Amino acid sequence: MARKWAIVVHGGAGVIERAHLKPEQEAAYRAALAKVTEAGAQVLKAGGLALDACEAAVRLLEDDPLFNAGRGAVFTAEGRNELDAAIMEGRTLAAGAVAGVTHARHPISLARAVMERSPHVMLIGKGADDFAADQGEELVEPFHFHTARRWRSLINFLKAENLPIPPEPVGADRPDPAQGLAHDEGKHGTVGVVALDIHGDVAAATSTGGTTGKRWGRVGDSPLIGAGTYASNAGCAVSATGTGEYFIRLTVARDISALVELKGLSLQAAADEVIQNRLTALGGDGGVICVAPDGQIAWSFNTSGMYRAQASEGRPMTVGIYRDEF
Repeated sequence: MARKWAIVVHGGAGVIERAHLKPEQEAAYRAALAKVTEAGAQVLKAGGLALDACEAAVRLLEDDPLFNAGRGAVFTAEGRNELDAAIMEGRTLAAGAVAGVTHARHPISLARAVMERSPHVMLIGKGADDFAADQGEELVEPFHFHTARRWRSLINFLKAENLPIPPEPVGADRPDPAQGLAHDEGKHGTVGVVALDIHGDVAAATSTGGTTGKRWGRVGDSPLIGAGTYASNAGCAVSATGTGEYFIRLTVARDISALVELKGLSLQAAADEVIQNRLTALGGDGGVICVAPDGQIAWSFNTSGMYRAQASEGRPMTVGIYRDEF
């Protein structure tokens, strides 16, 4: 019997309500999510690996200034873009992650290089950027990631916190193709993809710029295996978005997979248990997307919205933003 494929994409969760998005903004996000999902689906339809589909889809999200990853990432309090990413595949539990990178155009591809071309799982800061250069990953100047709206968000944050305002980075006068279309999702901007390929393997990938005005080298859950990113053929693949400090403390992604593997919960029940019950009880907010080796797809979030889309063998693509959509 032919094996089926599936892919789920998210572009962040947060205070995302109909009253907050203009029609043209909503249309832009839906179109972007559909484009990314279709790109990943094409890899899977052709018999490609879930890992390849996840990387290809996240790379597109990292290049889209609508989202808080790669170009369009938020700024630290020092006026820098410090990027985090992780990728994992479920058959062997191989994983790679990077945090605080500033020159790799595609942090998700750098995370995969760490997984496949180093003996390590996680690299950070200058060391990760040096590894990117050593491995021939595409490097860019920091102004590549700059967008005017993210800089305005930083200035507003620093003023509210009575913190010093750094000089705007050199080369920041580039036009922003998402100007007037992008929406500030608050502290929950992250992108992620989970996929199941026709070989029965799952994979997960997550990428983020973190939180506006972050200080002291803060790192959230996105690049932490088991917290914001996890994949196991024995359970499921998960990519998370939300207030990372809570996801770290709850090891959200691994716990969802463990509930499927060890407790026999359905994927949706496992996701809801961790997000709607455990995360909410702890005071955290955000959401997850998940896919299991048997083709189950799930998402769960306790915010008013989450940019999301899914596609799978024999079913039409669906794209959602608000809480009351499917």
